[in-house]
Amino acid sequence: MNAKETDEQQKLRFQIELEFVQCLANPNYLNFLAQRGYLKEKAFVNYLNYLQYWKKPEYSRYLKYPMCLYFLELLQYEHFRREISNAQCAKFIEDQQLLHWQHYTRKRMRLLQQPAAEATAAPPSATTGAAAAPQAPAQK
Repeated sequence: MNAKETDEQQKLRFQIELEFVQCLANPNYLNFLAQRGYLKEKAFVNYLNYLQYWKKPEYSRYLKYPMCLYFLELLQYEHFRREISNAQCAKFIEDQQLLHWQHYTRKRMRLLQQPAAEATAAPPSATTGAAAAPQAPAQK
């Protein structure tokens, strides 16, 4: 961070870097960057390395697409940067990403519906805890 940077400039840089890092979750965008030669430029690769601070919890909490962090990690490897220039590779990754999201969404919906279904099926005493309350020993 530049010491001469104003609060407004810091805020703008934060927003720009946040938006760019999240764009890395899009395999087609990565393919675009690779085909235009950006991923071969040392300065750009160094910038990608700099952006790894987004993995820290105080920054990652602002991410809407956390998968971008995985791609940011992959972009540290020359082999991945070379392979993502292939449109078929980008398409395969995109397909896998969509399948993951579909599976995750269905599984999450099932998990969210399960406690609701159990609560409606349980007898009232079980939901209030009255049946499970310990009894005091009888007085002599």
